[in-house]
Amino acid sequence: MSTPTGFMEFKRQLPGDRSPSERIKDWEEFHKHISEEELRTQGARCMDCGTPYCHTGVDMTGGTSGCPVHNLIPEWNNLVYRGQWKDALDRLHKTNNFPEFTGRVCPAPCEGSCTVGLIGQPVTIKTIEEAIVERGFEEGWIVPEVPEKRTGKRVAIVGSGPAGLAAAAQLNKAGHQVTVYERSDRVGGLLMYGIPTMKLDKSVVQRRVELLIQEGIQFITNTEIGKDIPAQQLVDDYDAVVLCGGATRPREFNIEGSELKGVQYAMPFLNGTIKSYLNSNLQDGDYISAAGKDVIVIGGGDTGSDCVATSLRHGCTSITQFGTHAKAPLERDPIQNPWPQFPNVYTLDYAQQEAKAIQGQDPREFSIMTTKFVGDAEGNLTELHTIQIQRILDETGRKIYQPIPGTERAFPAQLALIAIGFDGPENTIMQELGLETDRRSNVKAQYGKYTTNADKVFAAGDMRRGQSLVVWAINEGREAAREVDKYLTGATVLV
Repeated sequence: MSTPTGFMEFKRQLPGDRSPSERIKDWEEFHKHISEEELRTQGARCMDCGTPYCHTGVDMTGGTSGCPVHNLIPEWNNLVYRGQWKDALDRLHKTNNFPEFTGRVCPAPCEGSCTVGLIGQPVTIKTIEEAIVERGFEEGWIVPEVPEKRTGKRVAIVGSGPAGLAAAAQLNKAGHQVTVYERSDRVGGLLMYGIPTMKLDKSVVQRRVELLIQEGIQFITNTEIGKDIPAQQLVDDYDAVVLCGGATRPREFNIEGSELKGVQYAMPFLNGTIKSYLNSNLQDGDYISAAGKDVIVIGGGDTGSDCVATSLRHGCTSITQFGTHAKAPLERDPIQNPWPQFPNVYTLDYAQQEAKAIQGQDPREFSIMTTKFVGDAEGNLTELHTIQIQRILDETGRKIYQPIPGTERAFPAQLALIAIGFDGPENTIMQELGLETDRRSNVKAQYGKYTTNADKVFAAGDMRRGQSLVVWAINEGREAAREVDKYLTGATVLV
């Protein structure tokens, strides 16, 4: 415990951000930092709450409550308060292989279930987490940890996103020889190409990858399993295979006019921009540009917000974001959305802050549905037609969206970005290995066990659970590694 009354004595403090008008001119991270003294004060706000819900990590009514990797949050908050930073880093790394990632991109469900949040503002857990790991790098405390002994067992991991990297790190720690296959030209999966650089600088990803290489993990890039190498060959050549290929198949959006030039899915738009930026600072022009265009983003989630921020940096003429969900209330509803559920309240994400600073208002349109795309004689997109919707219960009790007559509108657009989610993993490996799938087309593998119906083959992360948070992917990668270690040796010390 830090100080029993810290949560009453000190106010919640967050690091400031660079101004939106400044940061949209570049692709660098936009968060600033707070001083060590301020961080220690924030650590003092962590109360002696008896049963800390911050590290429970459970799915609750469609959202996550608490930390899925079960970070020992009260412990390292207390250590930061006392100035014991190296000890805090040790406690943080005990449960989380990559706090530099989660400290930047996690939506912090831990803060949503913080007990202090019942009576006031929650502890700034995410800020403290990032500060601990960055202090570790600055002080040289984070160094390669090469296993003292090797088991002789070989493990192949397909996919180098957060689940694959976590599984690789843990299995290497157990002494197994790990090879990670990645179809892109750089390691990191969605950490590298799915999340814009202003949220997660790619040097941060590469810094950790270099550590993993020094620890003995082999990465093979530009190699797609099921295409460049048969999936069965991995099963034959390795003692175990862990599938962490993600849920990368976009949800189809087939309405009138969807074939028009200018209608694009979100991930090629984001991936292309990031790759061009890393390769040439966007000088090669090898990306879908929003410059000089009226852009509509269809989808109200994180991917849609990243499309908003990226379009602004391209220099779009205007930006609008559509969501089928209703506008959230300003305060948490204690009946419909009680603590410790993640609070569903109206906020402006970084992208909406930027759009509002440029355009003067929140770019989002709520409770809206696109009915068709309209183009010119050359097949170029010119506008979107929409209608407002309301959520009702049908005769079977299901929640459905019902159009509201008389609310039709038209929006000018030369680029429409579809960011409505994903329908699961791609099918190539699954079909080749004859893997069973669940009702949502993900690889069927029980949570906590991760074994598939194919011998020696395990699955974890979004490929098993569907599109989810980075922190859930790390959780599953770690847990899958534990089960693989048991399978290979009969026991495990991994947690």
